[in-house]
Amino acid sequence: MSSNIFKNSKDVFLDVVNPQDYIQIDRVSILYQSLIESVKKPLKMILLYGKPGTGKSMFLTKLYHDLLSSHAVYLYTTPILDDSEFFTTLAQDILDVKYKGDLNFTQFMKILETKLSDEVPIVLLDEAQLYSNVLIEKIRLLSDTRKIKFVITLHKTETEDLIAKEHFKTRIWESVELENALVPELKVYIQKKLLKANCFDSANMFKDSAIKLIHKLTGGNYRDTNKLLHTLFEIYSHYEETNPSKINTHTISNKIIEMSAIHTGLINVKS
Repeated sequence: MSSNIFKNSKDVFLDVVNPQDYIQIDRVSILYQSLIESVKKPLKMILLYGKPGTGKSMFLTKLYHDLLSSHAVYLYTTPILDDSEFFTTLAQDILDVKYKGDLNFTQFMKILETKLSDEVPIVLLDEAQLYSNVLIEKIRLLSDTRKIKFVITLHKTETEDLIAKEHFKTRIWESVELENALVPELKVYIQKKLLKANCFDSANMFKDSAIKLIHKLTGGNYRDTNKLLHTLFEIYSHYEETNPSKINTHTISNKIIEMSAIHTGLINVKS
């Protein structure tokens, strides 16, 4: 086994959003195709929702890159919380209008009316649960004009199903819900990520028992899985450098999985 295989494997699970890291899993691919088809329809607004760590930001970023060559599409990964800044940014990016001073909703609507185009720009808004209810309502009104199409992501929480919010009860025309991975899907996800990075040896180390334990600890959540495995390969790298006889390079150790879970907070150890 290569001396840097564990370091390379660790980097595979960095918590970053890169569309090149998108892993095709049957159920996820079907959902993504559904999202693509929804964008092609004459819909006012599309909602992409799910619990944190289910891949919403990855979906949105991949959608942006896939549409970039054929559509006028704009991605905002960081919410613009100030109303005036939000409309000023949209005016400049989408309508090519540089507005000096504050720009309110009414003024933006007037500018929008003067900028007629056969192509409807697509605006992708990540982390939309951070926007105020007032700004979300204005975004909804913008979508009603059919001059801008919005695709927004929202967290689905335990206490509140956001799709049932008053803003979206009758106005969202399509929604796509992302969920945590099932055990077989998590195995495909982990191994495909490693194989894409040419980490063949470490990919083969993940036996079914290790996958089941990882799923038990993370619930199949992609973000938690990434953090767990990043830490796991960090531990393996440490042992390889300091005490290689302590590790088995043929199969992932349940003990090291649990050590990684403790380090990342997935297992709480009471003092």
